[in-house]
Amino acid sequence: MSSQRESQADIEPTPGGVGSLDQVVAEWPATSGRWGAQGRAHALPYVPGVLTSAELVETAESIASVQLDNGMIPWFPGGHADAWNHVEAAMALAVCGLFPEAERAYEWLAASQHQKDRFGAAQASLEGFEGSWYAYYLAEGIEDPRRETNMCAYVATGVWHHYCLTQDSGFLDEMWPVVDRAINFVLRWQQSDGTILWSVDEHGSPGDHALLTGSSSICHSLRCALALAEVLGTERPKWEWAAAQLSHAVAFHPERFAPKDEFAMDWYYPVLAGSLSGESARARLSAGWATYVMEGVGVRCVSDQPWVTAAETAECVLALDGAGLVEEAYELMAKVQLLRCEDGSYWTGLVFPDQIAFPFEERSTYTAGAMILAAHALSGAGPAAGLFRGEGLPSLGEIQDMTLACNAHT
Repeated sequence: MSSQRESQADIEPTPGGVGSLDQVVAEWPATSGRWGAQGRAHALPYVPGVLTSAELVETAESIASVQLDNGMIPWFPGGHADAWNHVEAAMALAVCGLFPEAERAYEWLAASQHQKDRFGAAQASLEGFEGSWYAYYLAEGIEDPRRETNMCAYVATGVWHHYCLTQDSGFLDEMWPVVDRAINFVLRWQQSDGTILWSVDEHGSPGDHALLTGSSSICHSLRCALALAEVLGTERPKWEWAAAQLSHAVAFHPERFAPKDEFAMDWYYPVLAGSLSGESARARLSAGWATYVMEGVGVRCVSDQPWVTAAETAECVLALDGAGLVEEAYELMAKVQLLRCEDGSYWTGLVFPDQIAFPFEERSTYTAGAMILAAHALSGAGPAAGLFRGEGLPSLGEIQDMTLACNAHT
């Protein structure tokens, strides 16, 4: 595997063709959202020879077409929504300049979060869930009343991403309490070995194990939350210590997590989240490549099945990019365009060799969102493109060193 990065600025655009300036440079519209971020000239992302900026906007519009009036973004029309995939889609909308839609998504998150000041006498049982969201929502009502910790933490990643794009202090001021409550809820379930239990049921009873993928995602979200706190001049030492413990467990103690080795996410997520970097990250990706990647197509969701999923492939692109394996990231991004549909949406997955869409005819908003975020990272366009390379975030290496030093004296 190679480790060369070619920046977007180094590529000679073909006039009027893929990557041309008339496709890339656009006026991001002034939003009419609640926070009123001002419009600005900004380069939309593109991936030379793979996706134009116009095609990426088309993909973002496919997400917006599914968004409900209240701001919630279901997986697909008539489907359910969860906080994690909702945030993923909101970030993609913002990348492509659809700020009103992105901000309505964050408004929905703020409005649906469990908060003490919303508890009535009939909701006393919810007090232990302050800062959380239900696992799955429907257009009318709740589908699954559990709370999943990684889903609740991901709002920090979304808010940091949106702030990096807009520098909108009003947005940050309003969303910071939402992030603060969410992270504090998640950390209630951290164990003495650094791991964080994956879920809490409707009665307040936690699950009996932690998940490597979910904990990796939480680790990245904690770094985003700490970056937000730094912008606001607020110290959160407990969050720093929690991130140190969790990152150490993810990087060095896979045995502390429930075994889910068959899922590709457990392979690449410690790299995507930044818990593994440099040579250790590249070694992990190389070791699992033959198991999880269907050559010429994309990443298998499950190692022993011929089912390639676009979201897992896009996330693997982010992991490759973060590990400095840019050529491999570009190649994988190009191959997975086989799952792109004419309207810019993406099949959730295809089963090979017959290329049958599975789940049946499903095109998911979170898949489209992941694809846009991967394209954004490869493009290098704008201040949030390096989010999953850890740019602008606290260094996990320093945090892990602190943990090791403390462990040596205990």
